[in-house]
Amino acid sequence: MLELGLKVLISYLLGSVNGSLLLGRFKGIDIRNVGSGNAGGTNALRALGRAFAVAVMTIDIGKGFLAPWLLPGLALPGVPADPAVSREWLMLACAGAAVFGHCYPVWFGFRGGKGAATAIGAMLAVAPAALIPAGIVWLSVLILSGYVGLSTMLAAVTMPAWQLVAAGLADKPLLLFLLLLAGFIVFTHRANIGRMRRGEENRMQKAMLLRRSH
Repeated sequence: MLELGLKVLISYLLGSVNGSLLLGRFKGIDIRNVGSGNAGGTNALRALGRAFAVAVMTIDIGKGFLAPWLLPGLALPGVPADPAVSREWLMLACAGAAVFGHCYPVWFGFRGGKGAATAIGAMLAVAPAALIPAGIVWLSVLILSGYVGLSTMLAAVTMPAWQLVAAGLADKPLLLFLLLLAGFIVFTHRANIGRMRRGEENRMQKAMLLRRSH
């Protein structure tokens, strides 16, 4: 259990390295006080431009990938591999801890982003095939609605649905992880849901296939 606890903790600390907050410090800007106030890629793009957003996404996707890809098999000094801990469960726990750390970063007062980019990185290590249907749904919803938050939530929900259809209950740990991840992503986007219900949510007009004329 020591191995599990330490590697999950390291994954959380790695996830807490929030790209927009870290890079924003070099610019003397707290992204949480700019635009929508969210410390994520979409707000970084809208508030500080494409180059800044690409750098943010690189960090956030990278840490999400690194935690489940590297840490489960990494030998920690003085901490032997625990044969009682499944490598799959350890990988999934590291992935989840990185996403959680992005949203509630210890380095930044537990106020981070919504976890989408870090979840993409985690999925690249855990189940990259699930990103294909999720990406199709995300792009389709964005083109039709212009809502990034709605696109992200529906893409997250697509992943456990796809896993269930493709493999049934053959891989219960992965299915459970995807269900929990989807629920967490919807939870972190609860403010978006509220704004959409009030008609106050911003649309990404440039991405929409059918734009409203003004």
